[in-house]
Amino acid sequence: MSQAERMVERARERVQAQWAAIAARERRNLQKVLAAFHAARVSEEHFAGSTGYGYHDSGRKALEQVYAQVFGAEAALVRPQIASGTHAISACLFGLLRPGDHLLSASGQPYETLQQVIAGPRPTSLTALGVEYSWVPLVAEGERAGDVDVDAVLAALRPNTRVVLLQRSRGYTWRPALSVTRIGEIIEAVKARRPDVICFVDNCYGEFVEDLEPPQVGADLIAGSLIKNPGGGLAPAGGYIAGRADLVSLAADRVTAPGLGDAVGPTLRVNRDLFYGFFQAPHVVAEALCGAVLAAAVFDALGFPVSPGPDEPRADVVQAIRLGNPDALRLFCRVVQECGPVDAHVTPVPGEMPGYTVPILMAGGTFIQGSSIELSADAPMRPPYDVYMQGGLSREHVHIALTRIIEQFSHAGYLPARMAAY
Repeated sequence: MSQAERMVERARERVQAQWAAIAARERRNLQKVLAAFHAARVSEEHFAGSTGYGYHDSGRKALEQVYAQVFGAEAALVRPQIASGTHAISACLFGLLRPGDHLLSASGQPYETLQQVIAGPRPTSLTALGVEYSWVPLVAEGERAGDVDVDAVLAALRPNTRVVLLQRSRGYTWRPALSVTRIGEIIEAVKARRPDVICFVDNCYGEFVEDLEPPQVGADLIAGSLIKNPGGGLAPAGGYIAGRADLVSLAADRVTAPGLGDAVGPTLRVNRDLFYGFFQAPHVVAEALCGAVLAAAVFDALGFPVSPGPDEPRADVVQAIRLGNPDALRLFCRVVQECGPVDAHVTPVPGEMPGYTVPILMAGGTFIQGSSIELSADAPMRPPYDVYMQGGLSREHVHIALTRIIEQFSHAGYLPARMAAY
């Protein structure tokens, strides 16, 4: 057994308690999914799908009932036509906001791509159409560093504030993801001051990580991507919106067209994959979490800063690792790509991406293009060169990748002397 193999094996021993807790949560979440499937009387006929306009698609209706029940929502919109999480979030924002309304981002600035939707240079952004926008910085120092500053959020509310936006996942930032409990506390404070304000949560990367989802603690609306957690690695495309029925209806008008809303949208024979993926999602998310905990344990043992730590609670599937070196960052992503089942022969290189001011390096040899519930890693090419690793349909795939990363880091001289202890 090589040094790298020994190190990963020792890390596995260290995280057994965390893995057991993840397995217990997986069972609880699967029970919720099963109950929703039974309540919707999911049948073989629901897998047929529809074409054309997609009128009267019974499978689509059943799938949306399942999503709504599992997420604790009144209604849901689940469509393969939603191209990404950003598309789903954008549909919600454009459905909810009117010229003169104020949008407040409570969890700092949203991720860069969504900033383009809100206040980008194009004449179709929200601010270009007359929506006011502001954001509240996260707590900068102390034990609560990276948390939402609730007092500042309440102070930032305006008479015309209509939507308060919360981003559950960390994005490309060194901050904790927002737990559902914390989201509930923030929403409770906002609603106590302004019960009329809509609390909207970007739920990407967070589904099935915890026992509850944001609508169950007061969120009015959530949105996410099917090629992340809820697709279970099987959904070929799509996104979802869930929450209050009246708000889902407004968002549906922006996904399709006013007056058509949720009545149209063919499922094009992907219903089986969407049902199957959602059924598998609690297990796949649990495997991704086990891989993330293992990665945290390995790199923590090597002396690299990690967030969250191997023993810390998790609210999304993302594992941040501070590499401190652009060449180490490139090597990390190259090895993740080499360990993928698809395009393993391709070398990822940093590239320009809309909404980002620095090149982005992305690695993912995935079956579904851009899937981040499959093993992947990406990072902005800027100091301190943090890499964001997520996904893994099985923890063993992550194990294999970590072993190869350590081997390559050792050969390149990026590991501290403490590795000699292994």
